[in-house]
Amino acid sequence: MTTLFRKILVPFDFSTPATQALRAAVDLAAARKGRLLVLHAIPPYYPAGEGPPWFPPDDVIAADRRRLAAIAKKAAGRRVKVAAQVVVGNPYEEILRAARGMDAIVMATHGRSGLAHLVIGSVAEKVVRHATVPVLTIRPRGRRR
Repeated sequence: MTTLFRKILVPFDFSTPATQALRAAVDLAAARKGRLLVLHAIPPYYPAGEGPPWFPPDDVIAADRRRLAAIAKKAAGRRVKVAAQVVVGNPYEEILRAARGMDAIVMATHGRSGLAHLVIGSVAEKVVRHATVPVLTIRPRGRRR
């Protein structure tokens, strides 16, 4: 178990919960002199009807890559090595693909429940169900009921 948190994948969607998960991953990796791969997946858009799918242009991907690298570097500081990667594809599938060779995944949940969860689905839930490495999910912080 000493290598459990040495290579950590952190799926990142630029949300506040994802930033909280990134901070938790930095703490876990720093305790074991580990490293992080921070991954942002941009899903292609498939329009209703017979139109071709939309893929983001290269300048959008490059801008997201720069933004992601800056956030990851700021969160990691000098505590851990960090790499940032932006890919185009289904987030759930891209996360599982990137998890190959990693020790663990640390990711946020968005705390949806009920109808919103059923309609939108949950990337985190799919990752937990299908990942071949341990997955630590971080729930959004907020006021408790």
